[in-house]
Amino acid sequence: MIEALGFLTISWFDPWLLMLTAAGTLAGIYVGAIPGLSVTMAASILISFTFKWNVNDALALIAGVYIGGVYGGSRTAILLNIPGAPSAIATALDGYPMAQRGEAGEAIGLTTIMSVFGGFVGILALALFAPLLSDFALKFTSRDYLLLAMIGILLVGTLSGESFAKGVFAGALGVLIGMVGLDPMTAEGRFTFDTITLMGGIPYVVAMIGFFGVAEAFVQLHNLDLPAVKQKIDRVIPRISDIRRYFKLALRASGIGTVIGALPGTGGDIAALLAYDDAKRVTKDPDVPFGEGAKEGLIAPEAANNAAVGGAFVPMLTLGIPGDAVTAVIIGALFIHGLKPGPLLLVETPHLFWFTVGNLALANIFLLIFGLTGIRIFTKIVECPKAVLIPLIVILSAVGSYAIQNNPVDIYWMLLFGVFGYFLKIYGFQVGPVILGVILGPMMDANYRRAMIGARNDLGTFAWDFVSHPISLVLLIAFLALLLSQTPVGGWIRTLLQRRQATGGEAG
Repeated sequence: MIEALGFLTISWFDPWLLMLTAAGTLAGIYVGAIPGLSVTMAASILISFTFKWNVNDALALIAGVYIGGVYGGSRTAILLNIPGAPSAIATALDGYPMAQRGEAGEAIGLTTIMSVFGGFVGILALALFAPLLSDFALKFTSRDYLLLAMIGILLVGTLSGESFAKGVFAGALGVLIGMVGLDPMTAEGRFTFDTITLMGGIPYVVAMIGFFGVAEAFVQLHNLDLPAVKQKIDRVIPRISDIRRYFKLALRASGIGTVIGALPGTGGDIAALLAYDDAKRVTKDPDVPFGEGAKEGLIAPEAANNAAVGGAFVPMLTLGIPGDAVTAVIIGALFIHGLKPGPLLLVETPHLFWFTVGNLALANIFLLIFGLTGIRIFTKIVECPKAVLIPLIVILSAVGSYAIQNNPVDIYWMLLFGVFGYFLKIYGFQVGPVILGVILGPMMDANYRRAMIGARNDLGTFAWDFVSHPISLVLLIAFLALLLSQTPVGGWIRTLLQRRQATGGEAG
């Protein structure tokens, strides 16, 4: 152990490794900010360039891109209402309204500080509780992931303001889009209409760019005559009072992100969604309503999705199971370098575990430095005349959609989803639940099929499994409670509790 720590002290502060980590973090911020360029894509490309490198050099660069990329998606989410990554969808709900009020600089500064805070919480959990979290994550079965996805579908309904029905409809629409393609179990086409182009499914990034970027551009055509909103850049670093005020919320969201990130196959997008919904529930009197520029709506998802990075490394390093798509790519990198992720990795090469922990911490420090610089340049985007900005948004959206698979058909899908998203916005539907439905739908479908296979296609056994296992039972109760809370009965219970609290307060 002492030898490993001595090796790490030299490695962490090696100038070459520091430069690689810094370069990866800076590149990740800008890759994450460009819709269509995902962190997973960047990590995959890097492997092809680094497979002959020293393993420490390769991991330093990839870890930097990972940390920077998860954060980078918030930049365009705040400035243009176009999330650069799925984990920034919840950020756009309150970040973009802040930019519309001229507070883009404050919003970006706040997300930077809270992203770094959440990242350090996830890294600390990785260092201290990796075996414990990995054992807990290993207990999750297919039915538990099915319930988690179903809870996610219900949660997206709460993102649609006062109309839960509209939110669930939008989420179900996203699930329908996510079902397009070959069946994962039988390889038969679903909603493909016997066309080859639909057999591979519809990339969720294309749908995200269309529903957010192009649809927003079409909506802004109604406001071409309005002057651009001047952004206040006099304060970028958040006030100490704000940090103290929102510390508990950031810590709570970071805990959610760490646990969700440690569940194999989930990731920052689900963590951000759950943290955002939790923030709405625990914040009683926000200064600004959620969805209209509440700071709590920025803090919770950004702290959670960055904390999920540390959580995602837990099952990868301890069990050899990827926590998300990026850690799946990193597992491939480790295999290329002759390492075998899993329990023996910590026994045979303990220094690699601690090197990863230290390297993620250094990347987080660089994120703080780079995240608080260049904000003035970024915010100039919002101040561009709409007659210039809207065509640029459409062009960048087309380039981003094409870059995913080098397929021109994806551009047509982007435009179709843009038109569809425009009408959804006009009639009061939120497009965020649609994208989250596209992401959660395949997860729900695949785990339902696995759970049924595990129950030998017997509905009685399938139903009994949900109440006979502790984790499944807790998740089932949470699902039913969430469903009940959105019915008239739930409203009646909330009113009764509020009256009792008010009566108790008056009596006191």
